[in-house]
Amino acid sequence: MDATELTAIDDVLRRQWLRLRRWVGMLEPAALRRPSAVEGWTVTELVAHLGRGLEAFAGVQPAAAGTVPLSLGEYVSAYRDGADEIDRLTRDLAERIAADPMHGLDALASTAFAQVTQLRELAPDPVVHGLRGPLHLSDMLVTRLVELVVHGDDLVRSLGRPVPAGESPLEPDAVRLVAEALLEVVVDRGGWDLEVVDPLGWVRLAAGRVPYDTGALSAALQARHTSESVPDLGTMLPLL
Repeated sequence: MDATELTAIDDVLRRQWLRLRRWVGMLEPAALRRPSAVEGWTVTELVAHLGRGLEAFAGVQPAAAGTVPLSLGEYVSAYRDGADEIDRLTRDLAERIAADPMHGLDALASTAFAQVTQLRELAPDPVVHGLRGPLHLSDMLVTRLVELVVHGDDLVRSLGRPVPAGESPLEPDAVRLVAEALLEVVVDRGGWDLEVVDPLGWVRLAAGRVPYDTGALSAALQARHTSESVPDLGTMLPLL
């Protein structure tokens, strides 16, 4: 990936964060106290997890020359093994920023994006050490976008009421980018020639946010060639 593509991903990530941050800042205190769509977490803890997703940049450092990066699919496949640690770190962060959650989120975001800026100066798309192994900086940015989009959608579903499209905390470009990235993971594993029809519907299926159903899958993805069909991905999903 060249510097122009990395710049585009970085731009989408920052726009998605700003949009989500503004939306979270308008939540009523009562909404923050309610259970979230993520089992075992309150909305407050889910909001803290957004900050945790960006805080991950604090430990990202350049990899040694010659380091072979993981693919995006290989990297995200390690999430399941870290579920308990993710839960613990999220609860710890929620406690740390409890006195002023929004200020805490802003501080984490400022530090994260400053680190991204420094890493981008190293090469057009440097290999860095993420929390779960080495990967290209562009892929690291995509993993953070996945966090913001998937959990931003979790926040919407946590409210228990429809949110008008114009008031959504999700940036359309971010949803599309995440949907395409998750489809790439599937295609890399299975070799199919597919395209996204419904980005948010596909993200929800890929992230296990809705029950797997072949009808829902066919509404979210389609084969590029009319002579082919969408494969049954039941044994592959969810990816996260």
